[in-house]
Parts: sequence; C-alpha cells; structure tokens
Amino acid sequence: MVEKRMTELSDSHDDPFALHLAASAVLDDRGVVVGWNRRAQELLGYPDTAVIGRPAFEVLVDPRDLPAVTEAAANCRRAGGWFGVLTLRHRDGRLVEMGLRAHELSRGGRVREWFLAGALAVDVLEWQRDRAVLDGLYRQCPIGLVIHGPDLRILRVNRAIERFSGVPAADFRGLPTGGMLLPDDARKAVDRVRQVMQTGRPLVYSEQFARLERDPARERVALVSSFRMEDPSGRILGVAEMIEDITERHRAQRRLALLDQVGSRIGTTLDVAETARELAEVMVPHLADHASVDLLQPVTLGEEPTRALAGPVVRLGTCSVGAQQPGPPHPHGEPVEFGPDTPQAGCLAEGRPVLEPVLPPDWFSAEGRQGAHAPDLGAHSLIVVPLAARGLVLGVMTLWRSRHPDAFEADDLTLAQELASRAAVAIDNARRFTQQQQTAFTLQSSLLPRAVPDQSAVEVALRYLPAGAAPGLGGDWFDVIPLSGARVALVVGDVVGRGIHAAATMGRLRTAVHTLASLDLEPDEVLSRLDDLVNLLAAEQEAAGERPVDEQVVGATCLYAVYDPVSGRCSVARAGHPPPVVTAPDGQVALLDLPAGPPLGLGGLPFEARDIELAEGSLLCLYTNGLIGERHIDADIGLTKLCAALTRPADALEWTCQAVVDSLVPSRPGDDVALLIARTRMLPPDNVASWRLPPEPASAARARALTSAKLTEWGLEHLAFTTELVASELVTNVYRYAGGPATLRLIRERCLVCEVGDTSHTSPHMRRARTTDEGGRGLFLVAQMTERWGTRYTREGKTVWTEQQLTGTPV
Repeated sequence: MVEKRMTELSDSHDDPFALHLAASAVLDDRGVVVGWNRRAQELLGYPDTAVIGRPAFEVLVDPRDLPAVTEAAANCRRAGGWFGVLTLRHRDGRLVEMGLRAHELSRGGRVREWFLAGALAVDVLEWQRDRAVLDGLYRQCPIGLVIHGPDLRILRVNRAIERFSGVPAADFRGLPTGGMLLPDDARKAVDRVRQVMQTGRPLVYSEQFARLERDPARERVALVSSFRMEDPSGRILGVAEMIEDITERHRAQRRLALLDQVGSRIGTTLDVAETARELAEVMVPHLADHASVDLLQPVTLGEEPTRALAGPVVRLGTCSVGAQQPGPPHPHGEPVEFGPDTPQAGCLAEGRPVLEPVLPPDWFSAEGRQGAHAPDLGAHSLIVVPLAARGLVLGVMTLWRSRHPDAFEADDLTLAQELASRAAVAIDNARRFTQQQQTAFTLQSSLLPRAVPDQSAVEVALRYLPAGAAPGLGGDWFDVIPLSGARVALVVGDVVGRGIHAAATMGRLRTAVHTLASLDLEPDEVLSRLDDLVNLLAAEQEAAGERPVDEQVVGATCLYAVYDPVSGRCSVARAGHPPPVVTAPDGQVALLDLPAGPPLGLGGLPFEARDIELAEGSLLCLYTNGLIGERHIDADIGLTKLCAALTRPADALEWTCQAVVDSLVPSRPGDDVALLIARTRMLPPDNVASWRLPPEPASAARARALTSAKLTEWGLEHLAFTTELVASELVTNVYRYAGGPATLRLIRERCLVCEVGDTSHTSPHMRRARTTDEGGRGLFLVAQMTERWGTRYTREGKTVWTEQQLTGTPV
C-alpha cells in the first residue's frame, strides 16, 4: 500500500513532492514509524533502522515544537489529511523546516496508517510560487496565453483570451490553430506557429491582425510572442503564445503617424490645388477608403471667402482605395453642387463636423441626399469636417468608408478635425500666397511693356517667363523704345533681389530709361544716370529702415543698345549684364565683346559704349542671367546652347525665340527670364537724303529748295510747305547761333523726319516772342507745325529733329 501511494506522487522534474525527490514515511495510528525511504534519510540523517519502530514524536520532533506538531496531527485525524510546514529535528540536532503532506491509508478498513511526503520548506515554497504564477497566467494575467499542440490544435487558453475574443475559453479546446479567425489572419497565425514548432526559434513581438469570423467588422491587432515547449527528454509538446491586445495602441500609433505625415507632406508647395490633393491622398487608406476636398471658389482664386456662404464649391482633391483618381483637369477643378440637406452643405453653413457612423441602406435615396457625391453606394460610414482657418470656413473634407469594415468612431472624428485644421492653415497660407502672387504679377505685368511699338529699325520677338520655383517676383525687364531718326533702343535689365520691392524698383528704372531715352543720350551716359538713380533708391531705402534681407535692393544690371537703320550701326553698353549674342546673316554666332562695366548701384565707376556694324538681317539677342544661369547647368554650357539655338537667322523670329526657350528654360525656372531677339533692318537708300550746307544766309533758301525737290520726288508734296519752313528755320538757327556748317537730312519711313545737325552743343530754347520782336519765333513755329521735335547730342555736336505724319493733310 505504501508503494502504491508513492507511485501516485507526481513525476514532474521540478515538483518537490515528485517520486524521485520527496522524502516519504509511513506512521501507524499511534504515530510509530513503520516506513522510511532513502530521501528521508538524506534530508534528516536517520537511517531506517534508527526510526522504524519508534514514535515519530520522540525521534523527529524537538520538545519546543511539540505543540505545533500535536495540533497538526489533530487536524490531520479530523480531515483525513494535511499539508503544511513543520520543523523537524535532524539527527545531528539541528532543526530542519519541512513541507509535509499527510494522507490517510487503510488496510481492509481495520488498520489505519498515515503516509507522509516531505521536502525542504524552501523548495516547497518555491514550487508553490511557481504553481501560483502558472495558475495566475491562466486565471488573472491580462496577457493572453494560448497553448497549441503538436497537431496544431488548441489545447488551452487563459481568461485573457476569453476577454479579448469574447468567446468562452472552453470553446477553444480542440479547435485548429486560427480556427476562429478570418482566413487571411488564420493563415498567418498557422504559419507562425508552424515555424516556431519546426525551428524552435522563438518569435518576439510579432504583430498579428486578429479579426474574428463571428465579428469581421471589428479590427483587432495583437502583439504575439511564441516559443516551443519540450519535456525533459526533448519531446516537443507544442507551442505557447503570449498575446497582448494592442488594438488601441495600434490605432494611436497610426493616428500619430498620420499626423506626422500631414505635417511633413501638406503645405510645402504654397499651391491651393496641390495642397487640397495632398490632403485627400494622405487620408486614404489610413483613415478612409475615399476622400474628397472641396473648397469655396473664392479660395481657389486666392480670394478671402465671406463669412456668409456664397458662390459655388470646387472639388480640388479626390482619392480612393485601389487606384488614385485623376486630378482636376485644370487648376480650379470641377464645380460641385451640394443639395441643401446634404452633410456637406450643413457643414459649410454652420462650420460644424458631421459624423454618421452607420449609414442605413436607404440613406442615399432620401430626398436631398442624392447630391452627397458619395464615391459608391456601398459606403457605410461618413465623416464631414470643415476646413476652417482664422475663423473662416474655406471648404469641407468628406471621408467615406466602404471596404474598411469598421465604422467611423468619435476618435476618428477627432483625428479628422485635427488633420483638417492643420491642412486648413496650409490651404489658407497657400491662398494668401496666391493672392500676393497675383497682386505682384499684376503689378509686374503692368510695369512691363504690353506691346512692341511700331518702328522700322528692327523686327522683335519677346519672352518673359516668371520663376516657377523661387518665391516672390524678380526684377527682370526688357524694353523697345523708338528714338528719333528712325533709331530704336533695345533694353534688358535685372534688379537684384526678389519680391514687390524688386518689381517696384524695376518699374522705376524702366521709367527712368524711357525718360533718358527721350533725351537721346548715348548708351554709356544712360547707364551712368541709372547708376545715380539706383544709388539714390538704396539710400532712400536705408534711411527709411527698409532692409529686409530677401527684398533689399542693392543694385541692378542693365544692357542698353541703340540701333540706327540708316547707318546700320549699333552702339551698346552694359552694366554688369551678360553680353548680347550676335548672329550674322550667314549664321555665324558670336558673343559681342563689350566692356563688362560695374553693376548699377556701385557708384563712381565709368561705363563704356562700343559701336558695331550690323548687316541687315542680323540677330541681336539680349537676355537676363536667368536664361543661362540655372543652378543645374553651367553658364558656359548655357551660352553654348544659346548660340546653338541662334544659328538660323532667316527662320521666323517667333520660332527662333521659342527654340531658345525650349533649349534653355526648364518647366519651372528657378529665376525670372527676360529674352529679347531683334532682327535688324536697313532703310532703303532712296528713303534717306542728306546735304551739307555752309554757314551762310543763303543756306536757308538752299535748304527749302532741296527739301521741296526731294518731297516732290517722294510724292509728299502736301508736306512740302511745312517741311520747307521747318528746314529753313532750323538751318537759319545754325547760321545765327552755331557758327559752323549745317547738315540737313530727310528720312522717309513711318513718318517724315527732318533733321538739322551742327557742331555746337548749345541747347536750343523755345520762347514766345512779343509782337514787336523781329525774331524768336522759329522753334515755336517748328513745335506747332510738327508732331514731335527734339534735340539729341553726339560727341561732334547736336541734331534738332522733327517728325510729321505721312498721312497728314497739307498745312
């Protein structure tokens, strides 16, 4: 019977009461030892001969511990068994704390004995703690525990799994691994368990979607750690998995990631339409299956919306799960009409978000909701949030779920509002930037020439390309200015800096160039006067304290050329500007060798003009550094490309101009580009007549005769009387006040030009003569009888010129 009871002991390798570990003894009903094993001898020091047949109380119990042992024996008799810790006496006299189990034995119902199994109290307490931990894992641990057998069937789960799944723990026993999960999730669970079972390598913190077949609409996420179980002999017992429900943590991380993505991606372009598209794309698929962003039309135009809802709504951003829908066909998108009873209309009107967690099947068929613009009628959940910034509603963002099984919750609405709020600030910044850019471009376009004036000297093609990548406006400009004597001034300049100040300064310099051109100054003299003006502007700005780094005007570059179609001569000077490119009629291209000159604004340094001869049909290309100075190409490479694009001077000028742009200018240039290409013309010799007259009284009559004869030859007899009078008066002034020979020249082009030159630099003055004066009426008569008149100065003297319309009637 003793051996039978001993065989019932646990054979666990770590159970202190296991057969091979426990000390065992048998006492009769009087407490006399009748059985004693070897382990008992090892722990207490008594051989079986020293204890068998003697009372256990006498041999094993210290007198001081006798009351506790007596009480334990009494409890054991009443209950038929006992478990606890008692202090026993070792053979050498020391006391040993032992954990004891006592069970009643009977022999034929007449003789009663007691079977005792014991172990050191330290080992028993440690084993009890281990058993308590194991029991806690199944009953109290908040982390799920699943035991899989070698046949990939579930042996046991703890109560945490029951709470996590909502399925009683008993229902899991015998199920195949992943049996309650959706097929995709079940397949991943089986693969994970099989891998751990086969390799023995544990997996730590592996994320697993755990969507149950009984509740597929609810998304659950678990963090799984798996290890293989083996017995002491190495036999595989199965796989244990620790499963932690991290659904809320996963959602929080996803929301934080979405917030981070919105902050890093949205609002980097300062473009309203692009920002709206970015917002829609960020929402899908992280938060919604379909997203649309609709803005009030004034916002798309850069204008500030009114507080009262007015005007149409424009859809600028759309995105759907599966394939991103194409963007709007043009920057302002497609107009959208929301019915008065749609959530979007209510959100726009009141500025409040709308959450429809579950849409009933007939939701879309309700009157007024057909215009809700759902991506498909399978949508089952809806969020609409306003895009509001600075107290103004700019538009709405609509989110739908159709493929995603979970309905939108309050947390999703909070997240959508936060994302919409951040995006609205970016959209409003883009709107305000658009408004400022439009204002600036309007200012700039008003300062640039809108049309090339009529003139006979050159054929001109122009291009102005604003920077597409850099913020603010540049100060580039060009101009074509008709001058006296059928000449023309060609101007290209670039103000240093960007922004409104640069554009405004460009306008002031352009106006100044026109004024200086009307004085018929030489190119180097024009640049000297402009240099003084730039210095004055910089001084004014500094005195006013206007020194923003990105807008401060510190200088400018300019190139000024004057071409004379009568002589074919071109006088050019530059102030720190890239040199022009000249293409001869035979296609030979070369950079014009000009003194660089300092940029405008340095002050005190001279400028030098150079005269060149241009054959008829030559190309003169003037440009700003934005054409050749892009960051991605070297300036020398840019000049090489420019020269290559100008090798065919006979081609249509507009075609050549576009070829230059296509060759050198990217789709979004980093700097403003101004380009002016002029093809030279020569006036026919028959349209010009010139005579040199001596300084004598008879020269006036000679001038009248020559003028009359030439106008008759040209068929302009109706202008003879006026022109004879003008020529006579101007030649007479030379004789009276200049003291040298006079040069009379007539030019027939778009108007009739009469010029009289002399070697004097004295400026003529027009005055009103009194009735008693015998002279002083010459220039007054000239001014009254011609369309325009003026004086230009050269190094050899001056020339007084007049212009008359060829279509005029005889005076």
